[in-house]
Amino acid sequence: MKRLLHLKASPRADGSHSLAAAHKFLETLHSRSGAIDVAEVDVWKTDLPHLDGALLAAKYAMLSGGALKADEALAWSAIQTMVQELDAADVVLISTPMWNLSIPYRLKHYIDLVTQPGLSFRFHPETGYVPLLRPRPVVAILASAGDFSEGPSWGRPDLATPYLQEALKFIGLRDVEIVPICLTAGKPEAATAAAARAQEALEQLANRLAENAA
Repeated sequence: MKRLLHLKASPRADGSHSLAAAHKFLETLHSRSGAIDVAEVDVWKTDLPHLDGALLAAKYAMLSGGALKADEALAWSAIQTMVQELDAADVVLISTPMWNLSIPYRLKHYIDLVTQPGLSFRFHPETGYVPLLRPRPVVAILASAGDFSEGPSWGRPDLATPYLQEALKFIGLRDVEIVPICLTAGKPEAATAAAARAQEALEQLANRLAENAA
């Protein structure tokens, strides 16, 4: 394991449960594996292209097998760079809060951008959809105010976990480990216990990743 890509999806500089857990996970991973090249993509600070205009035209040209115009090729090159950065990682780490039962819109934006025909998946009428990225470990730290450990929280479903698993599997990242931090609101002792459970799970994951990379 040489390179890790950390997708940061919490807009909070301080007080982010998911980001704090991610930092501890990286510390443990460094202590077990030695030097790791960590690349960070903060989806709130990164200039993510809008999926419209020339970029949208390029996507449909790729789907239909058509040629790209000059402006479309330029727009498409930015997406190619994003997919190449993702595909270069040996491990992907996602730290995100749960918003409105799912993920923040900026993380969804990133996933939409890297899910592109000819880059991360292909389609053929006879064979259907085929992912193009190679499998590799993906650790997704998901912090939520509610407790979804035994199912819906007060009747509310967790839509973030199945979305991340299926959306990433669609492009080839099928080995997704979701580590929940729930709940983060309410009594302080409950939040402390949730963080401790997540930290234990993340330490086990770090140990496993280090052993597999040895």
